[in-house]
Amino acid sequence: MNEILSQEKSIYIQIREMIENDILRDILLEEERVPSTNELAKAYAINPATAAKGVNLLVDEGILYKKRGIGMFVAAGAKEKIAARRRERFFDDYVKSLLREAKSLGITREELIEMLRRADEGGKTDE
Repeated sequence: MNEILSQEKSIYIQIREMIENDILRDILLEEERVPSTNELAKAYAINPATAAKGVNLLVDEGILYKKRGIGMFVAAGAKEKIAARRRERFFDDYVKSLLREAKSLGITREELIEMLRRADEGGKTDE
C-alpha cells in the first residue's frame, strides 16, 4: 500500500480500493492478515474511524473477515468477487458508453473492433 490519498474521493473509499487493489495484485492473499485500522491510520495520517469505515465496507461485502483478537483477514474467493464486481462496473461505465458514443458517430461494429485492435497494438494507424 504505497499509494497516496487524493482529494477526489472519500478517504474511506480510497482505503477500500487500495486494499482491493492489493488483493487483485496478489500483494494480499486469501487468509492473509490485512493492516489494522490503526496501522492504516498511521500510514496515511488519517483518523482510525475513517480507516475502519473503509475496512468495514469490505467486511460487509465478504471480502474481509474478522478473527477475534487477531485482526482482519482476506476471505476465500475475495479476489474473484472483486474482479467480478469491477468487470461489471467496467461494462456499465465504459463499454456501454463506448457503444452509445460509437453509435451516435455512425461507427460500425467492425470499425470499432478494428479501433480496439489498433489501440491494443500500441495505437498504430495506417494513415
